Amino acid sequence: MSPVTAELIGTMILVTLGDGVVANVLLNKSKGQNSGWIVIATGWGLAAAVAVYTVGTISEGHLNPAVTFGLAAIKKCN
Repeated sequence: MSPVTAELIGTMILVTLGDGVVANVLLNKSKGQNSGWIVIATGWGLAAAVAVYTVGTISEGHLNPAVTFGLAAIKKCN
């Protein structure tokens, strides 16, 4: 797998898990409704950790598409 593809997958994991925890806190009739900001902060932190651990060995784990594509443009991406 190329580093650019790994970064794309890592970003997808980060956004999916992070937005999922926000939806869980904000949506009516969900198990985590009104659980608060600490749940959102913890969820985003764990989402970032999971994404970096997933693709960190393949790429450098930026999880920022602008950084990844910029490094790929100047041929400094793994």
